[in-house]
Amino acid sequence: MGRAPATTHSELSHLALQMFLERGFDETTVDDIVRAAGIGRRTFFRYFASKNDLPWGDFETLLTAMRGHLHSLPPEMPLMDVIRLAVIEFNRFPDAEMPYHRERMWLLLNVPSLVAHSTLRYAAWRQVIAAYAAERLGDDSGSLEPQSIAWACLGLCLAAYEQWLAHEEADLLKLLDEAFRRLGAAFGSP
Repeated sequence: MGRAPATTHSELSHLALQMFLERGFDETTVDDIVRAAGIGRRTFFRYFASKNDLPWGDFETLLTAMRGHLHSLPPEMPLMDVIRLAVIEFNRFPDAEMPYHRERMWLLLNVPSLVAHSTLRYAAWRQVIAAYAAERLGDDSGSLEPQSIAWACLGLCLAAYEQWLAHEEADLLKLLDEAFRRLGAAFGSP
């Protein structure tokens, strides 16, 4: 008998998060994870390209959902309001998932090898924002304005995550909303 095999992105990610926090990220191997999950290495690599991808869960699905949310909001809505709402939705998880999200973000912001790997994921996230901003601005996604918007949005998110991790009682969605609104106010947006 024993433990049932873990075979979804979410199950593998949750299991790995717990192992990383208990043992340390660098001390936990893919072999440790697949053994604990009751799966083979080949199955593991069907879900994740590397151990570094585990804290990100099914990130591609989240990016697809964010693209959809950006395009579902009225085109007459101010650009930064649309992005703010989409970023909040991107970070909206069921209550039961929030402790995992907190653990995930702590690892991603504090484990050096994950901080380095995160640059790839942040680039994909920024590209979603830049592509949408470019479409709204009638510009190329690689141009200065869409890229500046994407980088600024990432900075706002990272600042909100740090505050959320530093204050156990903080509400991540409220922090994100406040960070985006304060930036707008600092630059004279209503």
